[in-house]
Amino acid sequence: MKQIRNFSIIAHIDHGKSTLSDRLIQATKIVADRDFKDQILDSMDIERERGITIKSNTVCLPYTAADGKAYILNLIDTPGHVDFSYEVSRALASCEGALLLIDASQGVEAQTLANLMLAMEHDLTIVPVINKIDLPSADIERCKMQIEEDLGLDSNNAMLVSAKEGIGIPPLMEALVTQLPPPKGDPDAPLRALIFDSHYDAFRGTIVHLRIFDGTLKAGDRIRFMSNDAIYKVEEVGLFQIVRKPQKELTAGEVGYMIAGIKTVSDTRCGDTITLQERPCDAPLPGFRDAKPVVFASIYPVSADDYEDLAVSLEKLKLNDASLIYEKDTSAALGFGFRCGFLGLLHLEVVQERLEREYDQSVILTVPSVRYKLILNDGTEMVIDNPAHYPDPTTIDQALEPYIRASIIVPDRYMGAIMKLCLDRRGINKNYQYLTNNRLEMIFEIPLSEVIYDFYDRLKSVTQGYGSFDYEVIDYRPGKLVKLDILINGERVDALSQLVHEDRAYSRARVACDKLQEEIPRQQFKIAIQGAIGGKIISRSTVNAFRKDVTAKCYGGDITRKRKLLEKQKKGKRRMKMVGQVELPQSAFLAVLKTDSD
Repeated sequence: MKQIRNFSIIAHIDHGKSTLSDRLIQATKIVADRDFKDQILDSMDIERERGITIKSNTVCLPYTAADGKAYILNLIDTPGHVDFSYEVSRALASCEGALLLIDASQGVEAQTLANLMLAMEHDLTIVPVINKIDLPSADIERCKMQIEEDLGLDSNNAMLVSAKEGIGIPPLMEALVTQLPPPKGDPDAPLRALIFDSHYDAFRGTIVHLRIFDGTLKAGDRIRFMSNDAIYKVEEVGLFQIVRKPQKELTAGEVGYMIAGIKTVSDTRCGDTITLQERPCDAPLPGFRDAKPVVFASIYPVSADDYEDLAVSLEKLKLNDASLIYEKDTSAALGFGFRCGFLGLLHLEVVQERLEREYDQSVILTVPSVRYKLILNDGTEMVIDNPAHYPDPTTIDQALEPYIRASIIVPDRYMGAIMKLCLDRRGINKNYQYLTNNRLEMIFEIPLSEVIYDFYDRLKSVTQGYGSFDYEVIDYRPGKLVKLDILINGERVDALSQLVHEDRAYSRARVACDKLQEEIPRQQFKIAIQGAIGGKIISRSTVNAFRKDVTAKCYGGDITRKRKLLEKQKKGKRRMKMVGQVELPQSAFLAVLKTDSD
């Protein structure tokens, strides 16, 4: 165990985490140069294109140190986005140390701080690493000052590297051995292993990623999951070295994988504890909780004939993504579909893109919503995330909406713009403090429903890309909630309904009507697009009809001839409007998703 080091790399998005992982893997030569590719731990196309890590990975790196001893370095990679913070916390619980990666040109940002706090909660040894030192805009002295002042760490220990150019990698490998502590644990004690991730293999079932804290695990053992008491027989254990390397056994302190014929990923819960059935441990490892979705939207196939294919695709996607939840849903406008719960907006986008790319599905997404609590007049509590389930407003005594605590770090010159943005979104400014002489951390409490649309994009644009944002859901608070319906030619389109705050209803309805007017193709009759709360119309746009010039053949003569022709045309239009159907194109639904441009 003295020769093992378990560590993670934590960083803000785009600070070079995947590139540094690549250099560490190359330095230990576990992958031949001809098989190597950039971002080797990022297995999805979306991860490569966007430069983010969505699915965490693990790799076991053999390393011979300067003292001549052979060490095993277990790199437990973590996702970098706030949506996946629970997965990050479980990965960190599996480590003894962490490399805190800071971009030399950007400095400390919001998720650098948030992830550092998570690492400190798990009592990890932190090694600060300043990356991208080869950039012309790199300011190493400023970064060191921020490490001292913002993070309270010793900047003298900070490692200087350029992951892209491979500068400073050998000293960093030595620092992993000398500065990080070895794992603790008793190989002879009853088995206690932490599940920190899992993925699905079409041939072997679920591959469980685990860290052994106490005891030994080998093929043939009968094990029990402590959260749901499921019992399995272990078929294979081993280490991750990009490919799976089977081993005879895994002992205390090691990180590896286990195959036990588990059918679905959702049977293995992130953060759960594994123990032996015959010789169980006393108590599970702390920190386990079920992943809770915070954003909800419905997914429908563009063509009703594709419903079965979409059902199969979601089932396959669920095999690889345990945090996705879905149930059957139906809509008068869009037919049969699924109501899905997501960890956040990025998770929603990733699921949509994977359905379209990996499973070749054309889908329509409804407007995202959050989960509201309604207290009815008879005292019962009702939880809704779908506007279709909104009850009669006269039966509601009080509506409660979820609030988040948002931490925003910006250069102080953008303080006014951030203040305006957050106050416009019904935010409450709780606190702000200077981290350095020109960088500011601002804490706001904002309703989650105000953040899930385009808050992050707006934040980036008003701060010219320098603002960084991190949040956590805190509690439910009273709010004035109304159901906004969109009517097309007097017909309510349930897929476009939204639950909104009363103060926001008019502006949302106006923008939605204007966007739909641009997207709905013109017909032979006028199309009225209306926003309504209950029976009250609050906004309207009209798509004008195609109009034939029926009076063109009248070169003169009596005006009554023209009137007669125009009246005849008007009657025809009225009759057409009564029987005419308006087809809503897919772009119309997508346009309403982007309604928050006010």
